[in-house]
Amino acid sequence: MILKKLMEKTGAKLVCGNGDIEIKDLVYDSRKVSEGCVFVCIRGTNFDGHDAAMEAVKNGASAIVSEKDMEEIKETGASLYVCDDTRYALAFMSAAWFGNPAEKLTTIGITGTKGKTTTTYLLKAILEHAGIRCGLIGTIETIIGDEHIPSKNTTPESYILQESFAKMVKAGLSVVVMEVSSQALMQHRTQGFIYDYGIFTNLSPDHIGVGEHSSFEDYLECKSRLFKQCRIGIANGDDEHFKAVTEGHTCELETYGLGAGCDIRATDLKLDKTAGNLGVDFIVNILNRGAHDNNTDSAGRSDSLDIRIPTPGRFSVYNALCAIAVCRHFDITDGDIKEALAVSHVKGRIEKVKVSEDFTLLIDYAHNAMALESILTTLREYDPARLICLFGCGGNRARSRRYEMGEVSGRLSDLTIITSDNPRFEEPLDIIADIKTGISKTEGKYVEIPDRKEAIRYAIKNGKKGDIIVLAGKGHEDYQEIKGVKYPMDERVLIKEILEEEGIRV
Repeated sequence: MILKKLMEKTGAKLVCGNGDIEIKDLVYDSRKVSEGCVFVCIRGTNFDGHDAAMEAVKNGASAIVSEKDMEEIKETGASLYVCDDTRYALAFMSAAWFGNPAEKLTTIGITGTKGKTTTTYLLKAILEHAGIRCGLIGTIETIIGDEHIPSKNTTPESYILQESFAKMVKAGLSVVVMEVSSQALMQHRTQGFIYDYGIFTNLSPDHIGVGEHSSFEDYLECKSRLFKQCRIGIANGDDEHFKAVTEGHTCELETYGLGAGCDIRATDLKLDKTAGNLGVDFIVNILNRGAHDNNTDSAGRSDSLDIRIPTPGRFSVYNALCAIAVCRHFDITDGDIKEALAVSHVKGRIEKVKVSEDFTLLIDYAHNAMALESILTTLREYDPARLICLFGCGGNRARSRRYEMGEVSGRLSDLTIITSDNPRFEEPLDIIADIKTGISKTEGKYVEIPDRKEAIRYAIKNGKKGDIIVLAGKGHEDYQEIKGVKYPMDERVLIKEILEEEGIRV
C-alpha cells in the first residue's frame, strides 16, 4: 500500500522522506519490524516505542510514525510522519490497511461498567437464532464463525480489531457485536470507523487508579466518547449518569429501562421461583419507535411482548432489555427474540451447573465488592434456605478489595467459604487473612479452605435442600495464576472431577 494513502485520515504530517513509497507491512511492535514496513511508535505502560525508532529503521523499516520530530531519523533516509497521537493514527492506518472492513459490517459497540459481556452474547444469540451471522469481540473471546480466540483485552488494539473485522468479512459474517472498554476509548482503539449502534449499559466507579483512569470524571468522559462515534445510540435511561454520558452526543438517541419515559420499557417483573429455576418474567413495551425501528408490517411485531429469561435479577432484565432494544432495528420477529432469550446462557455469568436435585450451584465472575453485593442481593430475593458464597481474591491487587468483599459476603451470605483465586506473587494465606478481616466486621459464619477444588468439594458435599451456592470470582477463567505461571483450572472441570470422585450422579 502507498504510504501517503495509508496516512490519509490520520492528521499526521510528512516531515521528511517520500510519501509515495510502497509499504509492505504495518507494525507497532518493535519486535515485529520487517523490511519495507512502517513502524508506529506507541507509548506503552512499560515501554515507549519512540525509543525503538532508530532500531526499527536499521532493521528495515521504510517509514516511522511518531509524536515528535526525530532528527536522527531524517539522517537515515527513512520517511517520517509526525502526529499528535500515534494510537489515534494507528487506528486509521489499521482501518485503511485492512480495506476498511467495518464498512462491510453492521457494527454494534457496547460500553458500561457492568453487563457488557452478557449483553454481547445475548445479542449474538438472538441475531443468529434469526439467521443473521454475527461475530463477537469481548472480554472472554473473539468469535469468528466456528473459530474461538481467547482474549487478552476486553477491546483489542486497533490493528487487531481491524484484522478481526476483516476476517469476519471474509468468513461471510454480516454483523459484529463487541465490548468497548473505557481504556479502548481513551486510547483510540476504536477510531477509524463509526459504529452503527453504540450502547451504554450503566456506570459506577471502576478502573480508577494507576495505569487506568485518573478519576471517575475521566472514566465517565471516556465512556461518553462512544456516543460521538456512532450513528444510533441506545442507552440505559434509568442510570443516574445517563445525562452526563450522553451529553454532547452526535448520534440519534434512544433509551431503554424500567422507568417511565424510556423508549423501550420493561414492566410487571415477576421472579420465577419454581423448583430449580432462578429466572424472571416481564413485559416489554415499545413506547416510542425510533426512526430506524422496523414496523410490524415488516417483521410481524407488536408494541408489547412477554419475555422469560432463565437468569435472576433486575440486572438480567436490563441486559435482556438492552439486547431487545438493539434487535428491534433488525428484521427479527418477536418469536425469535423470545425463543433466543429463553435459553441463552453466558459462560461464567450466573452460570448454573447441575450437581444436585436439592440445591442450586452457580458460577459467576463477581470479583469485586460491587459485583458480589449485586449477585448476592439478587439471589437473596429467591428465598434460598441458605445462601452460600465461595470466593477468594487476586494477589498483587488492592488489599482494600479483600476487606470489602469479605464484609459483603459476611453480611449477605449465610456461610462464606474462603478459598484461593489467583494469588499471583502473594501467599494465599495472606490474602485469606485480609478477607477474614473484612468478614470480622460482620456476624457472618465462614470456613477457610485454601485449595479451591477442596473448597468446591466442601460446598457440594454440604449443600442442603433449597440452598443456593455461588462460586464467585473466576467466572469464565480457565486458569489459576501462581508465581507468574498460569496453571489450567476450570471450575466446570473441577466440579466434574469432584462428582466422579464422590460417586455423585446427576
